[in-house]
Amino acid sequence: MTRTRSLLLGALGFFAFLALWEALPALQIVPASVLPPPSALPRAFWREFSSGIWFASLLTSLRNYLSGLLIGSLLGVGLGVVTGMSATLESFLSWVIRILRPIPGLAWVPFAILWFGIDPAAAIFIISTGVFWICYFAALGSVHTVDRDLIEVADAFGFRRAHQKLIKVILPAAAPGILVGMRTALGQAWMAVVASEIFGVPGLGQRMMQASNLLASDIVVVYMATMAALYGLIDTSFVALQSRVLRWKR
Repeated sequence: MTRTRSLLLGALGFFAFLALWEALPALQIVPASVLPPPSALPRAFWREFSSGIWFASLLTSLRNYLSGLLIGSLLGVGLGVVTGMSATLESFLSWVIRILRPIPGLAWVPFAILWFGIDPAAAIFIISTGVFWICYFAALGSVHTVDRDLIEVADAFGFRRAHQKLIKVILPAAAPGILVGMRTALGQAWMAVVASEIFGVPGLGQRMMQASNLLASDIVVVYMATMAALYGLIDTSFVALQSRVLRWKR
């Protein structure tokens, strides 16, 4: 299938989805108050935008999102790589990780509020926690799959110290898997943004909850669409960066 044909089919599917969505309230299959049609969203968006609420909420959530993403990915990748290089450290941390890993991000909300209060720091903590595990296991698994022959070749060429092997062999070889994990974390971080902000931290999630309490479903959908559009933009930018970083593999 050609790229043009694939794009056309994707566009057709998207417009078919919008048409079905528009038809459900119009045919009174679903009340418009429960599922506002797409034609009602521009008007709702303009109300939010002209009031300044949309832009302020967007900036706040973006700050929380990017901060949590950066902290969680750096810590996750860093610990994952170090643990993958040391069987001793991996064994030492194994039970701690087995205990902490299954705990969902929402379970940390009470502690985040106790430790940081109703503050952006609490949202950043919850976001970074969710991102950390994805990046940790992606980095750990990627280091484990590095070809041992490459490490032996590095030894033969005099790169025997741990930091030399890390820079010359392990990071380049593990980079594809690490970047795949980081891309997955981009979406996880947005889900964590909503989870962290519905408890009162300012941002898109808080505004969604306020609109939901007022039964303003069109405003809720506006913010859902905002997050979807932002994720699409960030993911597309990351894929371009990923392609550039891994151009040596072509």
